[in-house]
Amino acid sequence: MRITHFINQYPKVSHTFIRREIMALERLGFEVQRVALRGWDEPLLDADDIKEQDLTQYVLKDGLVGLLAASLQVMIKHPVSFIRALLCAVKMGIHADRSIPYHLVYFLEACQTFQLMQRFQSQHIHAHFGTNPSEIAMLVHVLSGIPYSFTVHGPEEFDRPQFLKLKQKIERAKFVVAISSFGRSQLQRWVDYQFWPKIKVVHCGLESSFYQGISTESEYPNQLVCVGRLCEQKGQLLLVEAAKQLVDEGFVFKLILAGDGELRQPIESLISANQLANTVNITGWISSEQVRQYILDSRAMVLPSFAEGLPVVIMEAMSLKRPVISTYIAGIPELVEPDVSGWLVPAGDVNQLVDAMRAALTASKEQLQTMGESAYLKVTERHDIDIEAKKLVDHIYKNEMLA
Repeated sequence: MRITHFINQYPKVSHTFIRREIMALERLGFEVQRVALRGWDEPLLDADDIKEQDLTQYVLKDGLVGLLAASLQVMIKHPVSFIRALLCAVKMGIHADRSIPYHLVYFLEACQTFQLMQRFQSQHIHAHFGTNPSEIAMLVHVLSGIPYSFTVHGPEEFDRPQFLKLKQKIERAKFVVAISSFGRSQLQRWVDYQFWPKIKVVHCGLESSFYQGISTESEYPNQLVCVGRLCEQKGQLLLVEAAKQLVDEGFVFKLILAGDGELRQPIESLISANQLANTVNITGWISSEQVRQYILDSRAMVLPSFAEGLPVVIMEAMSLKRPVISTYIAGIPELVEPDVSGWLVPAGDVNQLVDAMRAALTASKEQLQTMGESAYLKVTERHDIDIEAKKLVDHIYKNEMLA
């Protein structure tokens, strides 16, 4: 079977989970077409991402001229479905988070995607994210009749489900993937009960090569690492406040903020104002291998998020036998067990965050090893990418037979 994976931007530092899914599908014998809106000129650090960039077809690479040419050809060959999809795009723009002209652009992008899929002879399109990629996949379906599905990750989709028209997208889809039970519950809120069976849980997964060969006799330096985009969702400003309290208590440790993003300048200002330059370091964007090494060089991974789906980096840290400090939100408690594989705190509570970080910094080697082993067992059982990709395949085949 030939499947098209459609993404807004690919490859991308924060989209390793999509790459793993694609490669797992190929190991299962599927031919996977990578189609993205943009990303052909994205500077990349990871060798696997660079390979993926060469394999990806880009909808916007030829600009507006390419979109209009593709749309004209689709209009001539498929006039009825062209008008039907155009009207659908207009309806999607009414009371949406973006005005109708944006949705007309999505329609043009869908025409271009449809042509790429025709050349590939694709039989199914699967989009990642419930934002514009899922709408474009839906419009391709209206144009072509090719079934579509999409994965909702959160938290963006959960912030504005009505404006993103999740209800309409779910109702037209063959099936929809949530990455956690929490995510499924949030989608169930916005559709009638009769559509609930369409919503499936397929976890993001890890390849065994990522975590194989991890020593159980690790040393645990006084270092914590936070991996993620520097943004309001991830809570790094609160993390810097917590680090300040621990330094005032006399703790000497390193806190690595691995990532970059729109909040870098405010975070750097807070680090400077609290004289934490010797404690808190920001790496900027780094490769997957560098992320892996920072996790291995730390006692624990800390992610004090305010909003999430289920962060892949938590899975990665647990697979590397490192306990996790995070918050009681979204799908995180489904994976991290308090005092078993890490520490969970209420989101936004700096004092309890300090308590958890203190516990990690003062934990014995034996305690960290025990927690790390528990974390490893939980995540490798629940988030094996080959098992999860097989679930996705089963849903595609099942729904193809129903189509």
